[in-house]
Amino acid sequence: MLWLFIALLGYFFLALVFVMDKVILTKNVPSPAVYTWYSTIFLFAILLCLPFGVDALSGMDWVVALFSGIFFGLALWCSFIAVKEGQASHINPFVGAITTIGTYFFAATFLLETLSNTQLIGMGILVFSSILFSFEKSKKHNGFHIGFVWAILSGLLFAASHVSAKYIYIYYDFFSGFVWTRASIGVVALLTLFHPDVRALFTKKRTQKKKKKHTLRLVVLDKILGALALVLIQYAIAIGNTSVVVALSGLQFAFMVLLVYGLTFFAPKIFKEYTTKKEMVLQAVAVVLVVVGSVFFVL
Repeated sequence: MLWLFIALLGYFFLALVFVMDKVILTKNVPSPAVYTWYSTIFLFAILLCLPFGVDALSGMDWVVALFSGIFFGLALWCSFIAVKEGQASHINPFVGAITTIGTYFFAATFLLETLSNTQLIGMGILVFSSILFSFEKSKKHNGFHIGFVWAILSGLLFAASHVSAKYIYIYYDFFSGFVWTRASIGVVALLTLFHPDVRALFTKKRTQKKKKKHTLRLVVLDKILGALALVLIQYAIAIGNTSVVVALSGLQFAFMVLLVYGLTFFAPKIFKEYTTKKEMVLQAVAVVLVVVGSVFFVL
């Protein structure tokens, strides 16, 4: 059950990251492309681990590891666009639902992974709870909108990344697999250079230094928490069942909703989301279902 504790801790950190992402995209780095660059460029630093016992891959495994990282980076980019368009407490759970469904489908197809009937029920409950989270009624939107289209694409890319990473973990030790699949996320940073907002980072005049220092500190803290979450969740995937670990992502949305409500009511200057009473009821039900669904995975 070590994988369960590791996954829970990873998803709690990820919930913090989701809330911070929205704050950064709203107040500090409004361009999803720029934030993707910040989120991926530093992952090339993982290659510094190469002298410390990292095994080389063979044959087409290089391609699988490369695409695992690229899919993950592109999934981040799509999720940032989606969150920019909608509310974090709605978009991120929807991404999680699509990721869970996609991971189960890809893992069953390419890795021949199977779930027990009890685990299938649990996954179904978690998916349903994530969909409940996704009903959005805000000042900008009422129901399904373009942000959810980007969320669907993000979820499918995350699923493809998780399953391809699991393939590498099957044939190589975790450390080697992690280095190659995560370092390749940095390739997406190079792709963002084609975006004018990212290129402008290297050409515009340096102004508002105080604000930039604050933004940099916030982004660095966010990336540290994101890195911890990434390591924990990837390790849980490596030692556990891919579909189960990904399905437990519903827990991060329960954590996230509690954080969102807490900040909205007690620290609105830092973070605030418009929420109707109906949404609060739906999300409360969804939180309960997340707990119930998660129990099915450990029975």
